[in-house]
Formats: sequence, C-alpha cells, structure tokens
Amino acid sequence: MSERERGTDGATDQASARTTDRAAGGGIADRLTSRLFREPLRHEAPEPFEGPVVGTVIGGTLIWFVLFLAQLPFYGWFDDHGHLWWLWTCLAGAGLGCIGIWYVRRRDAAIKRAVTGAEPR
Repeated sequence: MSERERGTDGATDQASARTTDRAAGGGIADRLTSRLFREPLRHEAPEPFEGPVVGTVIGGTLIWFVLFLAQLPFYGWFDDHGHLWWLWTCLAGAGLGCIGIWYVRRRDAAIKRAVTGAEPR
C-alpha cells in the first residue's frame, strides 16, 4: 500500500517526527545550547574599554535634552495621537543623564586620586 492510499504523505510524517523531537527535548535549539554551555570558555575576557566616559555621558545627556526641547512644541499632537510617552522618555533620558554625569565625574576623580595617592575631598 502506498502513502497516498494510506492517506499520509512524507510531509505529515516529517512534521509528526519534528513534534516528537520537540516533545522529547531533542530540538536543534536544545542540542545547540547544551553543547554551548557544556564546554568551558577557552579564552580570557578582554580588558575593559576606558574611553572618554565623561564626554560620552555629557553628549548623550545633551542629545536627550535637545530631543525633549525639539518635541515640546508638538505636545498637543503627541497627546492627541497617544505618543506623549516619547516626550517623557526624552526628559527621563536627560534626567538620568544628569545623574550619570554626576556619577562618572566622581568615578573619574576617584580614579585620578587613586593614581596620585591623594586624599579624598
């Protein structure tokens, strides 16, 4: 009896086999992740990047604040269309950026004090 006479085809059989594999935990994702996390890492972590952190945070904060100011004239449109959160996201980014500026400036000063051996103010 052929597959056509039995009312099945190869695609249906393959689909049921895939479903069985997934139910048994034998999917490709399971095999890949088990192999990925089973083996130890064979390289060391790279050194942390120390760039112009203060300038980067100040620049990002300014961008958020400029975006807030640019959207402020369109407050009514944002409110009418349900996009008012865009405005408040920019303000939150500027506010959190101010906290970030305070933090990275203190961190930078602490690193410089540690290098020179000076007492904290």
